[in-house]
Amino acid sequence: MIVEDLAKDIDRHVQEGTFDQFPAFLASRLVHDAASIDGILCWDVFDYLDRSSTQSLAAQLVRVLRPDGVLMAFFRTTEPRADDRVEYTRYTVVDRATLQHRAYAGARPRQRPLPNRDIQRVFEPLRVVEQFLLKTNTREVLLRKIH
Repeated sequence: MIVEDLAKDIDRHVQEGTFDQFPAFLASRLVHDAASIDGILCWDVFDYLDRSSTQSLAAQLVRVLRPDGVLMAFFRTTEPRADDRVEYTRYTVVDRATLQHRAYAGARPRQRPLPNRDIQRVFEPLRVVEQFLLKTNTREVLLRKIH
């Protein structure tokens, strides 16, 4: 298992005033070999990215995912509000059946949600194999890399 905490990278770029350089940073952030990862889980990182950062990160995730590998990503479906707190969610695996989450302060608010078609386009050539809209206004999307 490899854990990559992109929230720290987002915060650093926001605090340094260099978020416009974030897409270029993401293009070299994942140092893993091409087609070397079986599965990827992206909790809610895309909720905090602009379109070019989303495209850059998605391209790297597609690159490192092996053929027949899967990527699961979560996307908010509601527009951010001006009074929303600027916070991220940290997920902790407690045991095989329990996942715990807690909010913590972040430097970048949620951005506009990606429509379904944009999610499909940004992850091409991956194919959506399942997606669910949860009561929490979160869309779970499971994508597979077809050889």
